[in-house]
Amino acid sequence: LASEMHSGSFGDCSAAPGGAADTHGLRGKTLEKKLQFCALILAAGKGTRMKSDMAKVLHVLEGKPLLHYSLKAAREAGAAKIVVVIGHQAGRVREAFADPDLIFVDQMPQLGTGHAVMQAGSALAGYQGLTVILCGDVPLLKPETICSLIRHHQETKACVTVLTTEPPGPHAYGRIVKNSRGDVLKIVEHRDATENERKILEINTGIYCVETQFLFAALAQVKNDNQQKEYYLTDIVEIARREDRKVQAFLTEDYVEVMGINTLEELGKAGVYLRTGDKR
Repeated sequence: LASEMHSGSFGDCSAAPGGAADTHGLRGKTLEKKLQFCALILAAGKGTRMKSDMAKVLHVLEGKPLLHYSLKAAREAGAAKIVVVIGHQAGRVREAFADPDLIFVDQMPQLGTGHAVMQAGSALAGYQGLTVILCGDVPLLKPETICSLIRHHQETKACVTVLTTEPPGPHAYGRIVKNSRGDVLKIVEHRDATENERKILEINTGIYCVETQFLFAALAQVKNDNQQKEYYLTDIVEIARREDRKVQAFLTEDYVEVMGINTLEELGKAGVYLRTGDKR
């Protein structure tokens, strides 16, 4: 999901009765500092499987580009600042989203999700709060889910919290490996998973809530010594564990809500879901 800079508006993630997001009448009221967050939206990809040369986040869903939905969710959740990482057709993305409150940073070339987040280091330098990392190709994520992710992160005193879900199989998503206390030990990619690890139902959605200062310090330690020669954001989980920091998972039961759009078929399914709520 995406985020955007919405100065002076932190209201929607304020505590509400029963822990639910209060989405009425609170926008514009400054919350105590600990509930503020910046949104960082990853939107640099080409989207090769969309069978189009157009940047993936510019593909249209129900009359709006995909990135519109991520920005909307981030704003409604109350992001204090929104940074968008762009790459493929960066100029066209900037033109389509010329909002003065958005901060765009370029990722050229694209060397993985960790590398994408690294590009926002200057934009978030010195920020002491939380960064919520969203995906520009995940248009169905609800602002209430972002708020619940942040609350869980705060309540458990975590350093990193991963938004997770349990989709129906078979699939090739990264699995969430936990200890007996429910702390996340690592995220293992499907291709690297053992037979037992592949039986794990809970998967990584690619959406995170992270202490900002730790995030960039950890990314400085991430290496690209893998087959793809890319810098993986998931490596921050093992770095946190190595430093005895707490890593949590927050599960959303609606697996469609966190579905990434990678094909025209998935774009069509998302349209049906938006119109009817039908997950098929």
